[in-house]
Amino acid sequence: MRLPATPLVRAPLAVRAALLLAATLLLGGCGGVRAADLFLVTRTGPSPGQRLELLVNEEGGVTCNGGAVHKLDDAQIVRARGIQEDLHDPASRSMRLPARAGSVFAYSVRDENGTVTFADNSAGQPHVLRQLALFVLQTAQQACGLPQ
Repeated sequence: MRLPATPLVRAPLAVRAALLLAATLLLGGCGGVRAADLFLVTRTGPSPGQRLELLVNEEGGVTCNGGAVHKLDDAQIVRARGIQEDLHDPASRSMRLPARAGSVFAYSVRDENGTVTFADNSAGQPHVLRQLALFVLQTAQQACGLPQ
């Protein structure tokens, strides 16, 4: 016994394929897509409370130490993207700058181009690394509510 054809079954193959594609895209958008990461910074210091892992994505989402996602404001997003662009050369060269005596914080920043390691008082820092250290401090305090 044959059942009567429904409107979807009678629809041309191209229409059915388009409907299937649309349904797949809609279902795939339900929590399955993540914004690309701009960079991941790991900061260490002399006490355990100074350790920080800061992940920033291209849509302005930021997490501190794997916690909840916080949202950067538009100016902070523009600043983060500028830092990521300026990190291109140091990261692609895998820049490593040693700490000098009296250093408090050590940083490692990774993006799609590579990894840069430096300390707060490393000699020969490009300006972007000082900008990054300030961005990390301000983001940890303002977005994540951490003391430093």
